[in-house]
Amino acid sequence: MSHDVTVVGGGLAGCEAALKLAAAGHDVRLVEMRPVQTTEAHQSDRLGELVCTNSFKSEAVWNAHGQLKREMRTLGSVLLRSADTTRVAAGSALAVDRHLFSEAMTDAVTRHDGIEVVREECTRIPNGPTIIATGPLTSGALYDAVEEALGDGGLAFFDAIAPIVHRESVDEEIVFAQGRFDEDADYLNCPMDRSEYDAFIDALRAGQAHEGHDWDAVPYFEGCLPVEVMASRGHDTLRFGPMKPIGLTDPRTGDRPWAVVQLRREDRAGQMWNMVGFQTRLKIGEQRRVFTMIPGLADAEFLRWGSIHRNSYLNFPDRLTGHGSLRDREDVLFAGQLTGVEGYTESAASGILAGINLHRILAGDTPIVPPPTTMLGGLFRYLREAEAGRFQPMNSNWGLVEPLSKRVKNKRQKRELLAERAQRDFLAWMAEHGLAPSLDFDASPHAEAATAGD
Repeated sequence: MSHDVTVVGGGLAGCEAALKLAAAGHDVRLVEMRPVQTTEAHQSDRLGELVCTNSFKSEAVWNAHGQLKREMRTLGSVLLRSADTTRVAAGSALAVDRHLFSEAMTDAVTRHDGIEVVREECTRIPNGPTIIATGPLTSGALYDAVEEALGDGGLAFFDAIAPIVHRESVDEEIVFAQGRFDEDADYLNCPMDRSEYDAFIDALRAGQAHEGHDWDAVPYFEGCLPVEVMASRGHDTLRFGPMKPIGLTDPRTGDRPWAVVQLRREDRAGQMWNMVGFQTRLKIGEQRRVFTMIPGLADAEFLRWGSIHRNSYLNFPDRLTGHGSLRDREDVLFAGQLTGVEGYTESAASGILAGINLHRILAGDTPIVPPPTTMLGGLFRYLREAEAGRFQPMNSNWGLVEPLSKRVKNKRQKRELLAERAQRDFLAWMAEHGLAPSLDFDASPHAEAATAGD
């Protein structure tokens, strides 16, 4: 096979980019370093492996994450096709069996005749048209090469992942299945009274974290703070955050608990459950000591301990073009978390757009970005226009898009109007540039029924 395009990185963004380019008729060489070179977070050599949560967040069409999914479906996202076939119950969120999901992603890429997957470490920026989507765990040699090409020291932050417990080890007498405000009972809830919460917070604050790095100087991504860092910000921070009891009733008492630790299903068999919002940097012994204080988890079997790893991202607004390419090499584009987007779907969406734009560049056309009234367009406007000296990763949120022309006080109604306008403008943008909507762009049966908030 003769290759005219190289995609470096077999994560979510790289898979999306490779398939988009192959569908456009390009011969694609997808370079993935695993298993030749591993990372501190990955556990397999499969493409599209999820290293943190197994949730892609809300599918509600009026939710910012739900609207991004609609735009991705319109563009034919392989992530969402794979997620639809491997989903597990998670209320209005789209969650998957992570092992089945990565198998589906791997199969979608490897079975395409236009893609060859090469297992080797890429240590330099390839010659010729390239998309670099190596993610926040980019290997040292390639990161150095990118840093040299950018002429900038780059930026870095640290990310943490949450523990997973075995369902059979959870105390059925204490833990109850329930969704907030009588939604589907897809979550398990570990209720705490006030004294239990107070003791837990004290123990969490006193827990010993991993050393060896200057953790206190780390610019954590605010959307994925270690649980002990959140606890250090105030005694009730967790109770108003991931441990909020709003909309839940403890069947033992008939009352709302003082605080709740929620568990979310990780696999279809329902054996593995993720501690929602409990990403951590605590040492393993400390995790065992502190987390077994949670009611219902005294005898829990932990299938995965929480951990922390270094994430890297580039100074997009200062060093890249508006569509994410090197300024002196338009045919070298970046995609995924390396660009400063934060989140699975955000990374994948940037991969789709990178694939579209590299194809356009090779065809002699101008790169395109959706208008800022859309979620993907608003995200790229942030990457393009953020203050370079204070640039931080960003999730999808309605604050990224253009405001409505008229003020709407009702929050739900406002978001519905923003979503309606975003989808209308996104389809118009596609039509303007000759992009045909995917046949399955509105295939999710869950989107309209979803009701979760941001």
